[in-house]
Amino acid sequence: MLSLSIILTILAFIAYLTGFLYLLKHFMDKSHSNPFLVWASLLTGLILHAFTLGLDMITPIGINYDVFNLISFTSGLMLLLSIIFSMYRPVLILNLLATPMAMLGLLVGDVLNTPNHVIREQNIAMDIHIILSLSAYAILFMATIHAILIWLQNRELKKKQRHRIWVNLLPSLQTMESLLFDLILIGFVLLSAALTFGFCTIDDFFAQHLAHKTVLSVISWLIYGSLLLGHWKFGWRGKKATLFTLFGFSLLVLGFIGSKFVLEIILMRV
Repeated sequence: MLSLSIILTILAFIAYLTGFLYLLKHFMDKSHSNPFLVWASLLTGLILHAFTLGLDMITPIGINYDVFNLISFTSGLMLLLSIIFSMYRPVLILNLLATPMAMLGLLVGDVLNTPNHVIREQNIAMDIHIILSLSAYAILFMATIHAILIWLQNRELKKKQRHRIWVNLLPSLQTMESLLFDLILIGFVLLSAALTFGFCTIDDFFAQHLAHKTVLSVISWLIYGSLLLGHWKFGWRGKKATLFTLFGFSLLVLGFIGSKFVLEIILMRV
């Protein structure tokens, strides 16, 4: 007999697939799709996805921070933001990128997660810090993808290529840049909150092996803040915005993955 988690996963996958195929069909036919049908299908999938993830992550002794649960969480959050942005900007087509990621995250989270990654000594401030950090990383990862797409569009425009793949496939460059700064602003706010809660949970800065991770995160926060200030005050965009975004996210990744590599692989600590 199928468990509730598996049933919810199957239903969520069907809802995602329905919305994706509907949007893909209209994209291939170069016809207008009904955004309300797309949103209804994908949001139904997200709600079911959230219930499935809740069953896997929330346990009587704490939150299960298994890596596959975290992948499921971040992929669902990225699709949610993609849907929200497509409700007030003409970027519905970008859900064709976010939906497969959510589908993959859903399957990975439900099939591969393990129940032994609950941190028993966790407190509510640390849980909030982790959730905010994951949310900030997911949003800034989306911003990084958008920055790369904008760079590809810019390159095609500057080289005056006859066959403009990215210019033709994606929304206008102005729309993409507006969405990029929406993402960076939201990610910056969440990263600010995550760092604030993180500082509140530190007992011993060096004993907890947080020095390098914190320093890199703060530098990344300064980079994103400088980009937002430069965009607002001096109109920074284009190549400069792309470079700032890529550099800022690279430091976040180095701080998170680098610290885990040093602690778990080199120093053999968990």
